[in-house]
This record gives sequence, structure tokens and C-alpha cells, in this order.
Amino acid sequence: MDREPEEQTAETVRQLRALATPEGAAALSRASVLLDERVDAVAALTRLRAEVGADLAGPAWGIARQRQRARATFGADADRLLFTSDALEQAGRPELAARRAARLLAGGADSVADLGCAAGTDTIALARAGARVLAVDVDPVARELTALNVEAMGVADDVWVVAGDAVELVAAARGGEVAGCGAAVLDPARRAGGRRQLDPDHWSPPWSTVAQLLDRMPTSVVKVAPGLDHDRVPDGVEAEWVSVGGSIVEALLWGRAVSSTWRRATVVRDGAAHELTADADPGPAAPGPVRGWLHEPDPAVIRSGLVSLVAADLGATLVDPTIAYLTSDAPADGPWVRSYRVDEVLPFNLKKLKALLRSRGVGRVVVKKRGSAIEPETLARQLRGDGSGTATVVVTRVAGAPTALVCDLT
Repeated sequence: MDREPEEQTAETVRQLRALATPEGAAALSRASVLLDERVDAVAALTRLRAEVGADLAGPAWGIARQRQRARATFGADADRLLFTSDALEQAGRPELAARRAARLLAGGADSVADLGCAAGTDTIALARAGARVLAVDVDPVARELTALNVEAMGVADDVWVVAGDAVELVAAARGGEVAGCGAAVLDPARRAGGRRQLDPDHWSPPWSTVAQLLDRMPTSVVKVAPGLDHDRVPDGVEAEWVSVGGSIVEALLWGRAVSSTWRRATVVRDGAAHELTADADPGPAAPGPVRGWLHEPDPAVIRSGLVSLVAADLGATLVDPTIAYLTSDAPADGPWVRSYRVDEVLPFNLKKLKALLRSRGVGRVVVKKRGSAIEPETLARQLRGDGSGTATVVVTRVAGAPTALVCDLT
């Protein structure tokens, strides 16, 4: 057996426990101050070693850096939580974790197995929602992070952290229960060696365990990659894509006892969640000529396959059968799309496009693309001019032909 990873894991657990002591907390606080003061790493570590000792300096600096990264997502709670870089990468937004927990428990389940607890952020959300949580992980570092974090957040009395293999536990699930719990959360690790694993069969645990969990645990939710092939979604299982600020942040598969529709797109804007659902595949939207307004659907709408519902609501058509841009005679007022006024439509030609923008006094350009190989940043530099005006240039296909749409000229 290779002892090095095992010894490294044991050392990481020891460091986490040291940081959970009053002395460790003081070291973390001092490291955070140095980070906020933008002291460079070499100087900061030198000062930390002198002030808190060599044993705490390095670990405190590393965790403080993760806390600094986590503040944008976890707010003030970030300074109470412990993360490794891998655990923070896997941790979801707390407001979305609370939303998932509330939906999972709405049917009356009061005990949940968090299969692959990572840093315990889902465990915390489930406990806060009123569940008794069995937090399971094969990784000792994940278990230590979870145990320390649930203690820091005041929910340790409702959480049991145990060693366990999700593959084995799911294989042993019977009667709608896994590890004695009536509900389950699974978040497979989708990175290995710093690289994203695109093939679900290479996730940890693999797709076979995901499918088995959804089959055996009606009250369950699995976090999956946003790019998951729709053909992978089992019958009777709802697939949901969630976006925040115009970017997809999670995709979910809901067990059959929790599912209430076929597909769901959830768009979070200004703290409010807007949901678009379909009970069956609505099919594609019809194509048509470019009209006065171009609409860019939110990525959650695109990935969920619900663009045609938005098109019907707007009286819009696709600019091309293969491109998820819509067009209509009026701007849209709602969360599903972003609208651009179309001022010019021309076949894509760099020389002619530059001449048009120059004639209209445009100096600064934002470039968007879909269905084109151009690099938006490169094209934006090429189109930059001396004028004071601005424009959005959309490079795409219209009825199969490479086309530039010049929008929102000012």
C-alpha cells in the first residue's frame, strides 16, 4: 500500500484539529488580517511563524486563503468554516442548499443521509431545515471538515459523521431507506487530479451508483454536471438546472417521490427564484427571420430544453434552427431572456463590420457569439475605434449563414 497519501491525509486531519483549538483560531484570525492587508505570502508566513509558531503558520495561512475565497459565497459564515481547496470547489451556495433541503424534506422525511459530505455545507443546510443528518464520507479529511464545521455552525447535536462508502451504502439500500435514513443527498465528485471529469461513469461515485440511488431512494436529490446528457435522466426523475447571475451553478436530479415535473429551469435574480417547468418535452421553437429584437435565453432555460416555452410566451422565433437566440418585435420583460435591440443585420465580414461601426461612431464594442468559432475578446479588440458610441455585436448563424447582428447602438 502507498503510505504517502495516507500519511498526508493523517497530517491534514491533525492540522485541522489544531486549527480548531483557541490557539488555532487566533492563528487563523491573524492570517486573515495579513491577507486583508495584502501582505505577500512570503512575508506573511515569516510573520506568522514568528507570532504563532511554525506548526500553525502554514495551515492557518492556507485555510485563511480558502476563507477569503469563500466570503463571496458564504458571507460572514466563511470566517467560521474550514475548507480545503477541493472541498470549497465542491461546496454549493448556502441559499441554494437551503432551498434543496426544504424541498427534499417537504414530504415529511426527517432523517437524511448526506452521501459524500465534503466540507459539510449540505449537511449544515439539512440540519438547519430540521433533519437529523448522517454525514458519510470515505475521506477522513472530509469527515473532519464536516465535524468541525457543524460544530462551528451550532448544529452538531443533529449530525452524526461516519466513515462509509456511498457505493456500498447505496447498493445495500432497501425499502426506500439508505443507512437507516428515509432521504438521501448525493454530490458525486466530478474532478480528479485537478481536472474535470466529463464522463459520468468516471465520477466518484460513478453514474451506476447515481442511477441506483434514484431507483431505490424515492426521496433523494443528486447534484450532477450541468452538461449531463438528457438521455441519462431516468424516467420519472425530474431534472432541474439552476442559474444565478446568468451562469448555471448547479444541476439536480430529484427522486421520484420529490419530482413534480419533467424539466425545470430555475433562474435566481436579485435573490428571487423564478421557475419554468414542463411536464413533457415541448419540442423546438420554430425558426424565422431576424426582427427588431434579439433575445438571449438564460443558460438554465437552454440546458433544460425549455426555449420553445419562452418563445411561445414572447411570440418569438429562433434565428436559426440550431442556435438558441430568439427574435421578436418587442423587448421581453421577465427573467428568462436578456433582450437587445437589433439595429443592423449583415453577413459576417470583418472589413464591412468595422466600416459600419466606424460610420456610426462606435468606439467600444461588446462581442457575443453563438454557433461561431470567433474569439469574442479578439474580435472586440479588432473592432475598437475612436468614436464615443457603444454597441453589442452578436456573431451567430441566421438561417445557416454566418451573420453579425449590431445591437443597442448608442
